[in-house]
Amino acid sequence: MIHESRPTGAPMDTTFGLLLEKIRYEGAYPTRERAEESLRAVLGALGRQVTGDERVALAAALPEEAARVFTAEVPAVKQLPGAAFVRELA
Repeated sequence: MIHESRPTGAPMDTTFGLLLEKIRYEGAYPTRERAEESLRAVLGALGRQVTGDERVALAAALPEEAARVFTAEVPAVKQLPGAAFVRELA
């Protein structure tokens, strides 16, 4: 999986910034960068698993930058069961 970081000094969508802060706080991540790395990993993995109307609805509910990360992934041919999905993220 390729993680694309935002270029230094690039503007960040306010709602994306708020999402990162919530993840950093709730996940007890030491830095915002670590929270963003985790968010991108989860959204990428979800992007490979979620298809159809659910994919469209989730992308629409996410902040713009998060939606781009999510939709950048091509859905897998075979969807993973929950436990295998968690193992892939770990």
